[in-house]
Amino acid sequence: MCYGKCARCIGHSLVWLAILCIVANILLYFPNGETKYASENHLSRFVWFFSGIVGGGLLMFLPAFVFIGLEQDDCCGCCGHENCGKRCAMLSSVLAALIGIAGSGYCVIVAALGLAEGPVCRDSLGQWNYTFANTDGQYLLDTSTWSQCMEPKHIVEWNVSLFSILLALGGIEFILCLIQVINGVMGGICGYCCSRQQVRAVKIDTTAKRTTPRQNHDLPLFHCNLYILLVLICKTLY
Repeated sequence: MCYGKCARCIGHSLVWLAILCIVANILLYFPNGETKYASENHLSRFVWFFSGIVGGGLLMFLPAFVFIGLEQDDCCGCCGHENCGKRCAMLSSVLAALIGIAGSGYCVIVAALGLAEGPVCRDSLGQWNYTFANTDGQYLLDTSTWSQCMEPKHIVEWNVSLFSILLALGGIEFILCLIQVINGVMGGICGYCCSRQQVRAVKIDTTAKRTTPRQNHDLPLFHCNLYILLVLICKTLY
């Protein structure tokens, strides 16, 4: 089994997940497609932590491209350089996966905190505050309280939907990077065994190539000597 192919599949998945995280985070800045709330600083503080843009987005491209570069047809080598070695390539992917775990973990934590605290909105008294900050996230289960936010319209649904998307995407990224840690360690060990088997196979093949021509030359020589011996016997008898 080639562990590089598994890493390549994970890498492509991380690229699309990172793009979705960036898009979801950007949408949080524009409730209902309006820009005035961002300019007036009427957004949740966790929106400004860039969890989807940096943690689940840009930071994920590094491990993703490392994983994509691991897959080779011969399942050995490092990004096209066979002399780099399978172990070096797979162990480097483990370090990249740890960076991905840190970025996705940051995205998950910030998204969870954003969901628990709720959005900034204008209440019935005309004040801008965190209306659901003291509910410990219980407002998520009681949709009848969402009408307490008068402005922006549907801000609770907007925040809950996008932060939930970031939470889910970050969780998937975390799991994929964790899988690659295991895949990289196993690939490093099996890559070492594979390299030893390949070296042994090359030695056997080289030996076979050296001995085969000698056998081909010895066989006609034996026939020639046998023919000369028969001729001499015939002359002696007759």
